[in-house]
Amino acid sequence: MNTNSHTLARHSRMRRGLLATSASLAALCASAAHSAEYAYIANADSQEISVLALDPAKGTLSTIETVPVGGTVMPLAVSPDKKVLYAALRSQPFRVLSFAIDPASGKLRKLGEAPLADSMANIDTDRSGKWLFAASYPGHKITVNSIGKDGAVGAIQQLIPTAPNAHAIHADATNRTVFATSLGGDQLSAWRFDEATGQLTANSQPLTMADAKTGPRHFVWDKAQKFMYVLCEVDASLYTYAYDAAAGTLRQLQRTSVLPPGFTGKPWAADLHLGNDGRFLYASERTTSTLATFQVNPATGLVQLVNHVPTEKTPRGFAIDPSGRWLLATGQDSHGVAVHAIDPANGTLSQVQRYALGKNPNWVEIVELP
Repeated sequence: MNTNSHTLARHSRMRRGLLATSASLAALCASAAHSAEYAYIANADSQEISVLALDPAKGTLSTIETVPVGGTVMPLAVSPDKKVLYAALRSQPFRVLSFAIDPASGKLRKLGEAPLADSMANIDTDRSGKWLFAASYPGHKITVNSIGKDGAVGAIQQLIPTAPNAHAIHADATNRTVFATSLGGDQLSAWRFDEATGQLTANSQPLTMADAKTGPRHFVWDKAQKFMYVLCEVDASLYTYAYDAAAGTLRQLQRTSVLPPGFTGKPWAADLHLGNDGRFLYASERTTSTLATFQVNPATGLVQLVNHVPTEKTPRGFAIDPSGRWLLATGQDSHGVAVHAIDPANGTLSQVQRYALGKNPNWVEIVELP
């Protein structure tokens, strides 16, 4: 083969490589372009779930449908595979509704309903998606329900009395340890979890005590499972704990407050979420109707206050979208949802949109679908 032939062959291989690379990039872009985000918001007093499409590029919301549920709907949870939404009703008869999520439209299709043992302040699945945990504030108990292969919740499998006002319940990333808060008992209880049977048994260190009259409410782990953050309702304190995943134990590192400087009223803290990259922690406080932003030190887990921003009146629940660009906060007394842009550099929030919802919106789940 002469020199010109070698050159032409080399150029041909380069063109094929560039075309392949372009095709790969185009496929990635097409995949990203076709992914969609949907927000599911529980409106307790109008007894319905708002299904909204969230544009991850613009932060705008558009209504897809409004689903009546026939009861006071509050806590929501999503299955690990993002195919099923669970909604707990806090009016009698106490029950949980299971909805299949349509991957094409985000719409909900009811799969069934199952009894709950009480009015539940929080529900969540285990990491396998086979079991549903629930915590009852007025009933002072936690429970485990089975989940069928179709994703629908089944019968109650276990009921455990707790200290007063159980409020949140979640499994860690290993799925071997479950924690539950007791707002009235100022404590977190730790339970060993058997994924095969769905049974909870007390951990070797069964309780972690917070200070008296703080009221532990919601909690989150960092992605590395090195730290846990606990928000207390009664005094709006925020605890940082070191977490030993092998033993399922906590060790207190820090206590600070989510209240704005100079606050003199009665605190009423509500919800808590980590940003998607773990660098910033957000908390809502209902008396002041504010969202607090904290910067997280990834090495020590300690947090430092960045600022407070106003949001919807009485922000009971909020969520951060999968893109990490938007925070949606609901106002129980404004009957609306605010969309806040998240500054990727410093984590600060700026409100860009607000939308009217049903009565008493209180819980948000956001799902990204292909």
